[in-house]
Amino acid sequence: MRHTAKGLLAFLLLSFGLAWGSVLVVRVVADMAPVNPLAQLPMAFSPAVAAVVVRRWVTREGFHDAGLRLRVRGAGRYYLAAWVGPVLVVAAAVGLAAALGLYRPDVALLRRILPGADLAAPVALALVLAAPVLALPLFWGEEFGWRGYLQRRVSPHPVKAALVTGTIWAVWHYPLVLTDYLGGPNPLLELGTWTLLTVAQAVILAWLFLASGSVWVPCLAHAGNNLVIGSFSDSLLGDGAGLDPATVDLLHLVPLAAICAWILLTGRLRPVTADGADAPAAEAVGRTRAA
Repeated sequence: MRHTAKGLLAFLLLSFGLAWGSVLVVRVVADMAPVNPLAQLPMAFSPAVAAVVVRRWVTREGFHDAGLRLRVRGAGRYYLAAWVGPVLVVAAAVGLAAALGLYRPDVALLRRILPGADLAAPVALALVLAAPVLALPLFWGEEFGWRGYLQRRVSPHPVKAALVTGTIWAVWHYPLVLTDYLGGPNPLLELGTWTLLTVAQAVILAWLFLASGSVWVPCLAHAGNNLVIGSFSDSLLGDGAGLDPATVDLLHLVPLAAICAWILLTGRLRPVTADGADAPAAEAVGRTRAA
């Protein structure tokens, strides 16, 4: 078995086994809802655990291409995009819902779901923007595995790698979607919209990772996806406007798909080598196969 295939198989078995096994334990043994953030912690760190085990003991390739450096100076614009982008996606999705007559602006609802909304508007916005930064380390558990390991090895072609990684990432979430994570009336439909949404996010996260050379940039964007798009927007459009999860997913998918189109049509989804940056994905895969 080739070195790359051996590592990929071990990574997938570990990340899926640990994640799905933890959901089973949480649901059956501990009798906790998988939607509980504490119950999700073992699952959230399973890709990182799998990547560390494979890199250190299975393939022994080390961490040279894991993107562990922050690169704040060279990747500042990508950090900014990862930080502010989710807020703009929420604004676009809510605006689209209002234009389609699916949502009527409700200041009282906004005050109930926005942290600090009873304070000055700048303070409330600051709290929303601070949440992804504070939670950033938690999302390393997934990004170190998906972007830092899997995306580098599943294909030397960045677009294909992003699409395959996004599909695997979506399937990895299925135990949550099929339990009470979304809580909608049509789980199968929600499974489909969830998959499309996850693949679109994977394309954006792939671009942020390859362009910045740091896994911490997609960590920040992933935190924004969950805490700003997933929590705030879902509460506003789902709980507030009464829209089902599949419709909310599709509203989010419109701005995300537009960003993906911009990335793909302008050729931005490619490795960018800067001073001290990680080697391109194709070179990293080549080194792994030759090891």
